[in-house]
Amino acid sequence: MSYFPTWKLKTSGIIAPDERLPIGQTLALGVQHVVAMFGSTVLAPLLMGFDPNLCILMSGLGTLIFFLLVGGHVPSYLGSSFAFIGVVISATGYVAGSGMNPNIPTALGGIVICGLIYAIVGLIVMSTGVRWIERLMPPVVTGAVVAVIGLNLAPTAVKSVGPTDFDAWIAILTVLCVGGVAVYTRGLIQKLLILVGLSLAYVIYAILTNGMGLGTPIYFAKISEAAWFGMPQFETPVFSLSAITLIAPVVIILVGENLGHIKAVTAMTGRNLDPYMGRAFLGDGLATMFSASCGGTGVTTYGENIGVMAATRVYSTLLFPVAACFAIILGFSPKFGAVIQTIPQPILGGTSIVVFGLIAVAGARVWVVNHVDFGDNRNLIVAAVTLILGGG
Repeated sequence: MSYFPTWKLKTSGIIAPDERLPIGQTLALGVQHVVAMFGSTVLAPLLMGFDPNLCILMSGLGTLIFFLLVGGHVPSYLGSSFAFIGVVISATGYVAGSGMNPNIPTALGGIVICGLIYAIVGLIVMSTGVRWIERLMPPVVTGAVVAVIGLNLAPTAVKSVGPTDFDAWIAILTVLCVGGVAVYTRGLIQKLLILVGLSLAYVIYAILTNGMGLGTPIYFAKISEAAWFGMPQFETPVFSLSAITLIAPVVIILVGENLGHIKAVTAMTGRNLDPYMGRAFLGDGLATMFSASCGGTGVTTYGENIGVMAATRVYSTLLFPVAACFAIILGFSPKFGAVIQTIPQPILGGTSIVVFGLIAVAGARVWVVNHVDFGDNRNLIVAAVTLILGGG
């Protein structure tokens, strides 16, 4: 069996991971995957004070690293991980939405070590199989840990709204925009609820401020002043024991996310991807180390892109190097970064309220989907202690 699939051409029906569409359709669907990851991959670095241009670039390069490590057998896009937000903010003392984080190097050191541990886990799984991971991380544990991440970010979300009543109302408006997209739309738009909701709130904010003179207007001149192409701002990691202690345990979440995503793709495609689980962990770990070594966030496989695959029934792994190349091009565009930097703080604050809440609820969803029995005192104690220790 060759390292890479042969990718046989198929033009209709379900497109399996080892099949491909014609070149034009492959390019179009690759762009769609860029759009799917865009909102979250940009929002996460903004909430941590990272350069979004650099993080988009690293997501593309990280996806290529992952693609090579799994031999093109696992369809996944790697984007900025929300699991790092709480610990990065704690390690650096950053206030979400307040510009660039001056203590990024300290966070990067912790993320590099987290990626190293993740890669080691991948090597072990490649040698021993995935069963021990499934036994070590039952749904009651992973659900509780994911919920804690979201709950810990609640104060950050509220503080990032802004100091004025106008800011507070804009944050509430943003929540309503994202919520409206989630509830009242369907298809691809609903899957892009963060991006579409944030864009709608941005337009309304511009009308209220730049058009009607309320609040602080958006400074659009920075977009025209920015160059079309240029290098993003790279950073060098600084290794601090306290930051490493805070950030390295995030590997538990990354393993759980990747495990769940690959199981989901296995169920959708009917292809057993368990033999590639260790390589997927290794690829994600190396991509995280590479990203943080250059100044980017930790990365993880993206559920948003799995949703797109489920909607289109196209699972061809060739879509993801195409998406990665488009992301790399965006990463080298300061004008693209300037557009992102014009997003007002209360809009980011309102969006973070939704996103952090969704993270907390995602933990509970893990329990529901896996039918965790809280009538069993073992499950009850594990969840209760994890929530309180994590929250405290």
